[in-house]
Amino acid sequence: MEAFLIATGIVALAEIGDKTQLLAFILAAKFRRPLPIVLGIFVATVANHACAGALGAGLALLMGPEMLRWVLGLSFIGMAVWMLIPDKFDEKDAKLARFGVFGTTVIAFFLAEMGDKTQIATVALVAQYQAFVAVVAGTTLGMMIANVPAVLLGDRIAHRMPVRLVHSIAATIFAILGVATLLGAGEQFGF
Repeated sequence: MEAFLIATGIVALAEIGDKTQLLAFILAAKFRRPLPIVLGIFVATVANHACAGALGAGLALLMGPEMLRWVLGLSFIGMAVWMLIPDKFDEKDAKLARFGVFGTTVIAFFLAEMGDKTQIATVALVAQYQAFVAVVAGTTLGMMIANVPAVLLGDRIAHRMPVRLVHSIAATIFAILGVATLLGAGEQFGF
């Protein structure tokens, strides 16, 4: 349950102001069909984070406990720094309209999420907790918590979010996880 809750919270915070949330705003404004957009975000996120989780599980098997502790600790600290760098969205990520609303959303979100903060966080969290299903379910829920309101409320909430504050909170959580991991907080998991 801890892995699920941490994954949900971190990704929900990390996603505020992220390029995929900006993509959700753009898709909502362009298509004005929230249900297929939300379903597309869900399908793309499950697929993307399942792949990331599989990579995290593989890394946990390949690395020894001491090396994994250092890699994860430094990765979490790196994520903390990355959270403080604003994302930029490229309009071409949303130009796939020939695939319909659902298809465009799935493709655009899957591609936009490649190498993104939340995907990297999924890799690290699965490796940290060795709880594939709990982490992927948590990161997916976190993505939905951040992106569904973006689709449903669009411009009405975009300018009201304190993105810098939310990113600072997420960065602090990542930094705490990194330091705790380096200090041996994951020893109950074998690293």
